[in-house]
Amino acid sequence: MAIGGGVGGGGLLLVLAIMLLTGQDPAGLLGGGGTDTGSSGAGVDLSHCQTGADANEHTECRMVLTADALDIYWDGAMAEVGEQYAMPGFEIFTGSVGTGCGSATAAVGPFYCPADSSVYLDLGFFDQLETQLGARNAPLAQIYIVAHEWGHHAQHALGIMDAADRTDTGPTGDAVRTELQADCYAGMFVGQAAGTVDPDSGETFLQQPTRDEVTSALEAAAAVGDDRIQETSGRDVEPHTWTHGSAEQRTRWFTTGYERGTLQACDTFAVATP
Repeated sequence: MAIGGGVGGGGLLLVLAIMLLTGQDPAGLLGGGGTDTGSSGAGVDLSHCQTGADANEHTECRMVLTADALDIYWDGAMAEVGEQYAMPGFEIFTGSVGTGCGSATAAVGPFYCPADSSVYLDLGFFDQLETQLGARNAPLAQIYIVAHEWGHHAQHALGIMDAADRTDTGPTGDAVRTELQADCYAGMFVGQAAGTVDPDSGETFLQQPTRDEVTSALEAAAAVGDDRIQETSGRDVEPHTWTHGSAEQRTRWFTTGYERGTLQACDTFAVATP
């Protein structure tokens, strides 16, 4: 079962309502839950991604830097609670990709596959974030999306994902709690990335985000709220069907992680109403 995913292309907003950054199984868009791994689509040239300036200029290089920063951040965060961290695989692809959860196309969007402990990203999703969902295609919004998927990897490592019943829908269901926790973990990273040091350069991965930059990440979190997606797709807002939380829930838990910065603060399973 792959975790997360967004859908591009016209006329697919109803699928978006189910798929985008959710805990639901995208079996209808993944090819049968096979065990193949490695890219089956066009590769992305990353040879020019060498410096922070490259990351500022090119989205694909920004993703490489983000992955490096997330690995260093989570290695430290896990060590603080006595857990070991193993970096996930990270593949930037175009067209289609083979994963431990089956074959996927760019239509699935960013997702995490527990079967091979890997994050998969088609860069075209960031344009869809703006054109279909109304959020800005801004650097920190992009970073939030990738950090959310890394949050699922942390949940997998901590055993949270296996313990949750991700078929349990609704605003207080396990599916929503799982997604809100990944949002909170993303907020933790964004809030502390300015203090996460690149061991190669000795410099921090990010400058302290401005208020406007943080707002762009919050806009992205709100844009993928269940209620927003249902409204955008012309459906009634039906809370009992939610799998990833309302816009208010998603922004609130991202903010919790950003401001409080601890795994304990992000325990969405410990509160009656997340």
